Amino acid sequence: MPRLTVRIERWPISGSFVISRGAKTEATVVVAEISGGGVTGRGECVPYARYGETPESVVAAIESLGKAVEDGLDRSGLQRKLPPGAARNALDCALWDLGAKRAGKRAWELTGLPAPQPVTTAYTLSLDTPEAMAAAARTAKYPLLKLKLGAHGDVDRVISVRAARLDARLIVDANEGWQASNLEENMEACAAARVELIEQPLPAAEDGVLATIKRIVPVCADESAHDRASLASLKGKYDAVNIKLDKTGGLTEALALANEAERAGFILMLGSMVSTSLGVAPAMLLAARARFVDLDGPLLLAKDRSPGLAYEGATVFPPEPALWG
Repeated sequence: MPRLTVRIERWPISGSFVISRGAKTEATVVVAEISGGGVTGRGECVPYARYGETPESVVAAIESLGKAVEDGLDRSGLQRKLPPGAARNALDCALWDLGAKRAGKRAWELTGLPAPQPVTTAYTLSLDTPEAMAAAARTAKYPLLKLKLGAHGDVDRVISVRAARLDARLIVDANEGWQASNLEENMEACAAARVELIEQPLPAAEDGVLATIKRIVPVCADESAHDRASLASLKGKYDAVNIKLDKTGGLTEALALANEAERAGFILMLGSMVSTSLGVAPAMLLAARARFVDLDGPLLLAKDRSPGLAYEGATVFPPEPALWG
């Protein structure tokens, strides 16, 4: 009989991670484990206060399905029992891992997808002064930098980082921190700095204005995009969709969302929260399909779990079986 266990873990961040909504110094994750038949499947999620989640509420949601897991809950049944979000993500990924181990195969073999290959990930620079972000950009020897923006002075931040790294590709993430009044000014600065993508410039509830302007830099939905049900509301406002397993509620829905988003003509971005390698590993199955990959969460930690994903500079490699899948 399968058995479910859940725990909260806290992993210190190297320094602090700052976005428009605040700063944090540790990554708080929830790990779900399903054991049975001599094997254990694991999944990790990051509760996100932006969506009303806490570590305790996520643990409670997962534990509420303990009896269902004992009775043989599968991924299809899970989609009906929990809404998209962190709790379903941890359980969904644990079920994928368990299924792969039971079958003696890798998770991507179960999906019918090709084996994942190493990809280049963006590296995130926390929101700070223009001078500090420029200094961080010079230190970060990565070819693709993601700038956290969303505060007064963003034009100067973009100009400063570009001057510090003429060679780097740039994307920016405002985390809903811009307003209609400064949208076009900030977008023009991004275009002048050769920024390739702007993530979620406006609050999700106020993003209608994006349909009324010329988007001179492609705009990516993050907080406005969750699962397939959200796609219809993005048409005409966004050019790309950021797929995160903690928003979709796991790999199962993420795979389906990627298919529908591609059919609808959206550019795919693959993202993650600040987490350990266990939280990032399942997303690697989608990495080859994304034009922009942002899976640097473990690089922002003071220490990752072991075994973890292998990173060589900006290159992240697929997970080994001992980690996941």
